[in-house]
Amino acid sequence: MEDFARHFGRSPDKLGKDHIRAYQVYLFKERKLGVRTVGLHTAALRFFFCKTLKRAYPVEEVPYPRAPRRLPIILTREEAIRLIDSASNLFHRAMLITMYSTGMRRAELCRLKVEDIDSTRMLIHIRQGKGGKDRDVPLSPKALETLREYWRWMKPQTYLFPGTVNGSRADKPITPKVLWEACREAAQRAGITKAVRPHLLRHSFATHLVEGGADLPTVQALLGHVDLKPTSIYLHLSERHLRAAGTPVDNAELSSPDQVKRSRRLHKR
Repeated sequence: MEDFARHFGRSPDKLGKDHIRAYQVYLFKERKLGVRTVGLHTAALRFFFCKTLKRAYPVEEVPYPRAPRRLPIILTREEAIRLIDSASNLFHRAMLITMYSTGMRRAELCRLKVEDIDSTRMLIHIRQGKGGKDRDVPLSPKALETLREYWRWMKPQTYLFPGTVNGSRADKPITPKVLWEACREAAQRAGITKAVRPHLLRHSFATHLVEGGADLPTVQALLGHVDLKPTSIYLHLSERHLRAAGTPVDNAELSSPDQVKRSRRLHKR
């Protein structure tokens, strides 16, 4: 707010929505800030004018800048299996195979409890996910095999993946940093050059499900998405769907390319 007022040389309560729009242009063109950073500035300005000054500025009059849509990078199936097999220890392997086989978010994995593994019904209960909602996801037999071996070794009490206190194992959740390290080390050992992060396994899980024939509402439920729109991005990542779509020239009757006139002769040396 101080920068905003200084830019126009006036008290911010003397400014309005037209000044906000002009300030957004200034942040983009003059200061060369990114979309997300300008969005943070916009959120602060909207809070000041709409909440503090009680001015009714509709979002369409003072919009948030739209970030360009980028398709996420995913692992191939072979890379995902190689990543799991390259885990530096059983603790890391158990986390990676659970992440890839369920598509859960990293925060959900960190808070996962021993009691959430239902081997009788072959389900994993994810409690209080994003938006405070619970959901169940299938428990893979291969993941269960690893988790049983892991449990016999680690003997976790409350949290399936316990953290540490002063270097000693404690009955508390791991931090997301531990999962990041597991991904980074396994990717390095597997020779995978992609930037492997926990969320990459979630994207890969969803894309591989779609490629395997799963419908979008099912994938939406497994991911815990409230809306189908964010789930639909995995159609753009699915090789099966891209190949099935084809191209407009696939069934066209074209002349043979070897009969087409060349523009110039190739000079022999």
